[in-house]
Amino acid sequence: MSFTTLKTKQTVFLEQFLRGTNRELSAAQARSTYGIHNLRARMSDLRAAGLNVRKGVNTKGRTTYAVSRRDVFGDQFRIFG
Repeated sequence: MSFTTLKTKQTVFLEQFLRGTNRELSAAQARSTYGIHNLRARMSDLRAAGLNVRKGVNTKGRTTYAVSRRDVFGDQFRIFG
């Protein structure tokens, strides 16, 4: 059971939550807090839509994802939300 129930689509939420905020999110955090079970697939959706998704590693050695403010074309407008 997740801590928070999302009222929007997962891609919309992830764009609003991560884009341009310098936040990083791991799969374990996404699953336990927001109920997103396949974060890697959602990040692939964001990449396919044209957003710059960065991968990193947190202190526990898990992969984290962050989204830059500008997309691949240099624009800042929202794609999903």
